[in-house]
Amino acid sequence: MLIAFHKPFDVLSQFTQEHPSHRTLAEFGFPPHVYAIGRLDRDSEGLLLLSDEAHWNDRLLNPRHAHPRNYHAQVEGEISDEALRKLRSGVDLKEFRSLPCKAQRLDTEPAHPPRDPPIRFRKNIPTSWLELTLTEGKNRQVRRMTAAVGFPTLRLVRVSIGGLKLADLALQPGQWRELTHAEQQALGV
Repeated sequence: MLIAFHKPFDVLSQFTQEHPSHRTLAEFGFPPHVYAIGRLDRDSEGLLLLSDEAHWNDRLLNPRHAHPRNYHAQVEGEISDEALRKLRSGVDLKEFRSLPCKAQRLDTEPAHPPRDPPIRFRKNIPTSWLELTLTEGKNRQVRRMTAAVGFPTLRLVRVSIGGLKLADLALQPGQWRELTHAEQQALGV
């Protein structure tokens, strides 16, 4: 079984509650014995896959498969061409250098459901949106990459894994469903 879930903001990508105030996957009524394939940080949103079959983990997450994951990041400030160039060539982070990725400015704000709570608004500091495509997934990597090039991430939404797009699944935050065979094939594995 392979499940697509639109993970809301402020939910941990795990079933075990470590602190009474933390929301977890346990509150969403998933079938027994499924687990998250990879993770999204508590403050990130978007497409998260769950399964009860161990082979999906390697097929979707192992960097040797170069399986693309697309993110929309709302950053503080107007993202510069120089920052985009740095993101595309790889960024030096504390423990490693990120692999080159695709990075482009989005001309219009994507139509994501409103976040609850909304991001902080600063009247004198603009924001901009960019799309990043990565084939690796280190801890808080997108946030660390945008901060390293001078544009801290305010909101992060994973919009696709392989050819499986969150928009095509028509899931609202907190909703999930089992993927069809055709949708599983869209993952490209």
